[in-house]
Amino acid sequence: MPNNAGALAGVRVLDLTRVLAGPFCSMMLADMGAEVIKIEEPKKGDDSRAFAPFKNGESSYYMNLNRNKKGCTLNLKGRGKDIFLALVKKSDVVIENYRPGTMEKLGLGYEDLKKVNPRIVYGAISGFGHFGPFSQRPGYDIIGQAMGGLMSTTGWPGGEPTRSGTAMSDVLAGLSSAIGILAALHNCKTTGIGQKVDVALVDSVVASLEIITQIYLTQGKIPQRIGNRYESVYPYDSFKTKDASMVIGAGNDKLFEICCKVMGKPELVREERFSSNPNRVLHHAELKPIIEEWTNTQSTDEAVEKLLAAGCPAAPINTIDKLVSCPHIAGAREMFVEVDHPVAGRMKITGSHIKLSETPTSIRSPAPLLGQHSAEVYKELLGIDDKELATLKAEGVI
Repeated sequence: MPNNAGALAGVRVLDLTRVLAGPFCSMMLADMGAEVIKIEEPKKGDDSRAFAPFKNGESSYYMNLNRNKKGCTLNLKGRGKDIFLALVKKSDVVIENYRPGTMEKLGLGYEDLKKVNPRIVYGAISGFGHFGPFSQRPGYDIIGQAMGGLMSTTGWPGGEPTRSGTAMSDVLAGLSSAIGILAALHNCKTTGIGQKVDVALVDSVVASLEIITQIYLTQGKIPQRIGNRYESVYPYDSFKTKDASMVIGAGNDKLFEICCKVMGKPELVREERFSSNPNRVLHHAELKPIIEEWTNTQSTDEAVEKLLAAGCPAAPINTIDKLVSCPHIAGAREMFVEVDHPVAGRMKITGSHIKLSETPTSIRSPAPLLGQHSAEVYKELLGIDDKELATLKAEGVI
């Protein structure tokens, strides 16, 4: 019988992050059952509360990333600092994505927090990391994609360096931070000692480049923009069809042979220039138009179905309207789920991409309104009564 509490039930996370990389990390932890307490600046909150698109005045950007979290407000200076330290004593993880040095100036850096809770796992996400000559530079997604090398290899030959269609360096850093935090929690179970998890947007992009950096390190060749083609395999590219475009991923000689048979051109595999994957990569510019002679006679759906039926990987290039109605992605895999928000009403947000058989991820609650759970959290965890809560509110602490 699946445990609907989640794999991370019993783990308490204090989430000081805002916008994307940090909230994406804590969102995954919350989806897996952790109690995530999102702490925001009083009156203002996370910057992304003001990001479009909106539904009934509420940011769907914010609501998508902050589901399953409790929402509190707290000024980390003055009396708020003592309240935060009291929460740290009762928590397992702290996550922040301020510029390095910000938390230290507040007296709330990792070295300060481990004095009150040696088991604390401290997740820090920044543009360039907490050490190194660029550590004080500001970091946003486009900075990470540019400095990390991703933009230089994204786009079409002769075109401008191109940012990926989504904030990939933020997402990569969020994923990396979640992995690092889980590893640190596991280590803490056996040692009783927490640690700092330092993740940079730029590092996360560099780690994702895989073969791109190896081309230069082994051959001295600077990788260029090559459109949708892959450096190491061909045909592994996009191809125009009668009504749109599709992709074919013939990742080895056997799959290429299947592709050729489907196209009615089995003789291609006997041509020296196409007889092996290295030769096809070398002669990709000659092979692409040959494949498009066939794909141009097919609709995308027809070509994809014929290739898949024969065993060759192929897919349509989904527009978002098709993505959110796909019976596999949106249906069986539940990558878009409905929630009821107290202001926005019923809406769809992105589901969890992590599927666990015994402790399934789930979306149990919508994103919090600003400070929605302040009274609940401070009463239950710290024993602060209504009178004191009113004073804290009057003083701007919460």
